[in-house]
Amino acid sequence: MNKKIYSTLLAGSIALALGACGNQSAAEQPQKQASQAQSQEASTGAIENSYKSTFQNSVFLGDSITEGLSFHDVLNEENVLAGAGKTAEFALEDIDELTKRNPKHVFIQLGSDDILWPTDDPKAYSIKNYSKLIGMIKEKIPQAKITLLSVTPVTEDAIKQEPRYKNIGDYNQAVKELANQEGVGFIDLSQIFSKGSDFYDSDGIHFKPDFYARMLELLKEQVK
Repeated sequence: MNKKIYSTLLAGSIALALGACGNQSAAEQPQKQASQAQSQEASTGAIENSYKSTFQNSVFLGDSITEGLSFHDVLNEENVLAGAGKTAEFALEDIDELTKRNPKHVFIQLGSDDILWPTDDPKAYSIKNYSKLIGMIKEKIPQAKITLLSVTPVTEDAIKQEPRYKNIGDYNQAVKELANQEGVGFIDLSQIFSKGSDFYDSDGIHFKPDFYARMLELLKEQVK
């Protein structure tokens, strides 16, 4: 065969082969993307199920910040006893329900609403009721391990909207001292924000699901 004709045929074959590979690659791309998305969803689901399993014998008692755990389906509803506007005083009304659930671990996160309470000394008023709450839990569920969680920080914009949020640090110090007095655990959640990750919802107070995953990762050692 003439070398020139052979070279032309060979080049054409290579081009066709490369074109076929290119078309196959393009066709496979959506499949790969779908597969990767499914893999990520499966991974996220596995992490969520892991937290639900890890904290299946725990109850998180608190306000709307705590409520985000069940709202974002990070934990099951039976493991969260919380609601918007909940203060240490109002949480006393949850004792009967908490007792029914009979958890091995009780995590309490209160204070975001307490520091806004219209009284002469919101911190003193809150800590008095907080202490009473701990005492009632000890009486009703003596086997439960109690851990107090700090009030989470808010953004600068949120502080501009509500200057009383500047008192969060002072309130958290009081909660830490209360934990020492009562002989219960205390975890400072501010360490979650040390890398400056954007966990905040649009109001600069509440949080996206990622925050709760980080929080539970920090707390899982408490339930071992």
